[in-house]
Amino acid sequence: MHSTFSDKRQYHIGARKGDLAGYLLVPGDPDRVPKITKFWDSAHQVTCHREFRSFTGKYRGVPISAMSSGIGPACMAIVVNEASAVGVDTFIRVGSSGAIQQGVECGDVVISSAAVRLDHTSSCYMIPEYPAAADYEVLLALIEAAEGLGIADYHVGMTATTADFYAGQSRPTGREQATEMEGMLLVLQKGGVLNLEMETATLFTLASLGGLSAGSVCAVYANRCTGQFKPGAGERKAIKIANEAVKILDEWRKVKRKKRKSWLFPSLIHEE
Repeated sequence: MHSTFSDKRQYHIGARKGDLAGYLLVPGDPDRVPKITKFWDSAHQVTCHREFRSFTGKYRGVPISAMSSGIGPACMAIVVNEASAVGVDTFIRVGSSGAIQQGVECGDVVISSAAVRLDHTSSCYMIPEYPAAADYEVLLALIEAAEGLGIADYHVGMTATTADFYAGQSRPTGREQATEMEGMLLVLQKGGVLNLEMETATLFTLASLGGLSAGSVCAVYANRCTGQFKPGAGERKAIKIANEAVKILDEWRKVKRKKRKSWLFPSLIHEE
C-alpha cells in the first residue's frame, strides 16, 4: 500500500491523481526541472515537497510532467512507487554522470540500454540476478530524438548505478575502508560500462517489475580516466533529447493503437 496524505496526495512527492501526465521526466536536481520545462509549450508547478519538485504541461502538444528525484536510488524508488500510483506509466531519467571510458567526453550524453545493479535499493525488490534493462521503445525513442536533433556526441550502452558517490564509486575519502567496491572501477571498465551514476538501475528494475516503461539519458560531467570535471556540460542536450523522446514515443504509441499492435517494430513505423 502506498502512503498518502488525507487528501490522497502521495506522502513524499505530494502529488495526487490528475496532477501528473503519463510521461514523467525525472532529473535528480530540483533546479533542473524548470530547465526542462523551458522547452515546453506550457508548464505549471504542481508540487514542491522535500526534494520532489514537479511541473506538468505540454511539449509539442503532448501532456508531460517532470519531477526531481533528489540524489540516490532510495529517492528514485520513492518517485517510481508514488508517481506510478497516481497514473505515471513512462519514466525517463534526465541525469548527470561520470564517464569511465576514454572515448566518452565531458559534454557527451549517455543513453542507457541497461544498468549494473550496485544500487542496493533494487535488491529490496528482486534478486540480484534480475536485469535492470531499459524499455526498448523508450531506448529507441531516445536514440531517434538524438539523431533528429542533430546531436552526434551520444553513446548507447551499459551504465552502473551505485549506492554512494564516494567509496561506492571508488573515490578516495581519506578513511580506511575495505569494501566490495575496491577494484570495482577496473572491473566495470573491462566490462564496457560507459558511466557511473546513482539512479538508473533502480528505475529500470522497479519499472520492469511494475509493468512500466523507463529509459535514461545522462549528461557526462566528468571523466574518471582523464580527470576532467565540467559540471553542467551536456545538460541541455540531455534535456532536449528527453523532451523530444516523449513526442516520438507518443507518436509511435498512436501508430500501435491504430494498427492494433502490442509491440513496436521497424516496419510498423515505416508503413505510416
